[in-house]
Amino acid sequence: MVLPILYSLRNCPYAIRARLAIYASGQQVQLRDIVLSNKPADMLRASPKGTVPVLLTTDDVVIDQSLAIMRWAFCQSDPNDYLNKAQPMAVDKMLAVIALFDNEFKGYLEKYRSSKRYHEPSLVDDRRQCERYLTDLEQRLSLHRYLMSDKPSLVDLALMPYIRQFARVERQWYLQSPYPRLRQWLDGYLQSRMFSKVMAQHPLWQDNAKVVIFGSDDSRDR
Repeated sequence: MVLPILYSLRNCPYAIRARLAIYASGQQVQLRDIVLSNKPADMLRASPKGTVPVLLTTDDVVIDQSLAIMRWAFCQSDPNDYLNKAQPMAVDKMLAVIALFDNEFKGYLEKYRSSKRYHEPSLVDDRRQCERYLTDLEQRLSLHRYLMSDKPSLVDLALMPYIRQFARVERQWYLQSPYPRLRQWLDGYLQSRMFSKVMAQHPLWQDNAKVVIFGSDDSRDR
């Protein structure tokens, strides 16, 4: 059976969100794990910008934006209704939340991570910039189990890799931070079967290597 090809990087948050959606949608792809210091020529021909994830569909369409890959996956199959099809404006609302984190929070998160890595005096200020967005998520989770409602959505999968990164910067501070609902939400994903499958380590892809099939048709997985 011919399957789409996904070029991926195991710990890249954009690649993680793409794999989460592919798994949650029940799709299967040929997974090609790479390192950015040795980008495959086939990937660069498909997407010259040279970043992951890159999806090559069976119709020879190239999708090289993580959110577009997520939407592609759920347009193929959405057994748990991550796109909330019953609500006409749901996708627009979800995309607005995701855009805020992609366009604003991610920049603050990178500054925070850099401040910790290089022992910058701006560490606390950089963390506080991130916290403005975490406060909103904590408030959302005080109203329902997930970020948009009582069931998981595109937003949960898209933002989870960011919050995972944030939680690892100052681990002890995070564990005592005033975001108990957010910690519970994140832990639910980190301890899930889906996340263990999505983060499984595979050999780096190379020509003539054994094909790695990634994905699940188990619609019961969160």
